[in-house]
Amino acid sequence: MSQDTPQFRVPLWLRLKRNFLKALIKPLFHILFTVEISGQENIPVGSSYVIAYNHVSIFEPPFVLAFWPEFPEALAGHDVWDRGGLQGIMVKFFGAIPVKRGEYDRNSVEAMLSILNSGKALMISPEGGRSHTIGMRKANPGIAYLVDRANVPVVPVAIIGTNDDAFKQTFNGNRPTFMLKIGKPFSLPPITEKGAARRAARQRNADRVLQEIGAMLPEEYHGVYSGKI
Repeated sequence: MSQDTPQFRVPLWLRLKRNFLKALIKPLFHILFTVEISGQENIPVGSSYVIAYNHVSIFEPPFVLAFWPEFPEALAGHDVWDRGGLQGIMVKFFGAIPVKRGEYDRNSVEAMLSILNSGKALMISPEGGRSHTIGMRKANPGIAYLVDRANVPVVPVAIIGTNDDAFKQTFNGNRPTFMLKIGKPFSLPPITEKGAARRAARQRNADRVLQEIGAMLPEEYHGVYSGKI
């Protein structure tokens, strides 16, 4: 694990806000949806790791946060952070880390490394944001870069049943089932290559993360990885 970043601390006021948010959201998931959780025994205790999940809709991040036994740190795209409405309010209230999609953001990377260097968990969507369809998109190599820098394991999380119309389904009497499957932690191969070979190795590692998630998902969720899982 990298030792060149400062220790990360969550202020008391933020911990209190997160506890309030969890106490509010967790019962709402049970009220609005049928919730099924499996694999909680696979969550590492007392160490840092990256939680990687498939991202279809607005529901996956709060779903993981509501039912994870601790509070992992979370990311939010600047487009979400800057917008108004409930989603923007929620990410600010939780204290998510704003990131610039599709580009290297040194401040965000240093913040993420500080989290992992401090023995904490960090949630990441390898697809770089929600897809609005159940089929997975190509992985962003950024997750492989971060995991390699921090030298931490990945905990794959497969989420089934979430979609943009979930509220509408519930209110129409067709209450959806949200399933959260937590896989066993795994390590990615170290990246020692240079130049173009280094970029290719990062992409392979990023693809491996989504393939591990896909192994816990139904075939229709495999998307661009169909036939490769």
